[in-house]
Amino acid sequence: MKAAVLLEAKTPLAIEEVQVSKPGPREVLIRTAAVGVCRSDLHFVDGAFPHPVPTVPGHEAAGVVEAVGSDVAHLRPGDHVITFLTAFCGSCEYCVTGRPSLCVDPSTRRPADAEPRLKLADGRPLAPFLNLSAFAEMMLVHENACVAIAKDMPLDRAALLGCAVITGAGSIFNDSRLRPGESVAVIGAGGIGLAAINAAKIAGAGQILALDPVAEKRALAEKMGATHMLDPTNEGVAKQVLALTGGGVHYAIEGVGRPATAELAWQILRRGGTATILGMIAPGQSVSLPGHTFLTGKKIQGSLLGSTRFPIDMPRLVQLYLDGKLDLDTMVAERIGLSQVNDALEKLRQGTSVRSVITFA
Repeated sequence: MKAAVLLEAKTPLAIEEVQVSKPGPREVLIRTAAVGVCRSDLHFVDGAFPHPVPTVPGHEAAGVVEAVGSDVAHLRPGDHVITFLTAFCGSCEYCVTGRPSLCVDPSTRRPADAEPRLKLADGRPLAPFLNLSAFAEMMLVHENACVAIAKDMPLDRAALLGCAVITGAGSIFNDSRLRPGESVAVIGAGGIGLAAINAAKIAGAGQILALDPVAEKRALAEKMGATHMLDPTNEGVAKQVLALTGGGVHYAIEGVGRPATAELAWQILRRGGTATILGMIAPGQSVSLPGHTFLTGKKIQGSLLGSTRFPIDMPRLVQLYLDGKLDLDTMVAERIGLSQVNDALEKLRQGTSVRSVITFA
């Protein structure tokens, strides 16, 4: 099969022939239908976050089950599935307390002495990328790294649920638990931010503020449900938010991954408000908050994938789309082939595109 391979950080991906192993116990072979090109992929490709190489990036995908290994309990060939990057074991402390996105149990990975899931044509093993390695025509994953969905869901839209949408929507539904009438500010109107804005609209937020320096993205945010659009590079934007909201927002969602935007999320909260940091702040960078402001009862929290309970939340998000409430169509900037993956990554570097989706015939 063909796959986009990262041979070394800070170099373009190479389209290579790759060998995929047969499904082992509790493994599922998936024919990839679509995969989103996410900024998280870019962090690893550009070396901001270290990762073993060679590897096949990609982690926001959907496809059709081709074959299953022994002991697979909930999936069968022909099922349409969405993948997710944090395969969960189902029995550790995090899983049984309803936090499967935090599971790191090694039982979902192949043993070290087993054949690798993916190899280059010359036999060199490929390091697994976030349990998925989705920039490829096939994915071989643990059964708890995917969930079956309704077959009338378009798979090029379903792929977005695997990262951007579950992260953004989960920050509203799970992390914030926003109530109707409350206010929220979303910093960054990329895929994650737009999903958070859309979810806030679904949840009945009274005010939804979108902060992004790109005018085109602010326009998309308005289409997704934002009530106010602001440029965070303007001087005094924090005071502007405080004035618009009568003292600050109930919830601030940061989807950029920079110390300055995390600090801005804290500044624009009202007393007792909560800031949720979704963006990937690079190793070695720190967020600084004035100590005395903790006396206002504000809270700041991190979140991985919107604290999503994958087998429950993903089918519900699918139904929200099928019911016409969740807008995934607006998020897709373009549909491309695998050979155009480097162009899509470059658009992410420029910060002008929302989501490029690779589709496979």
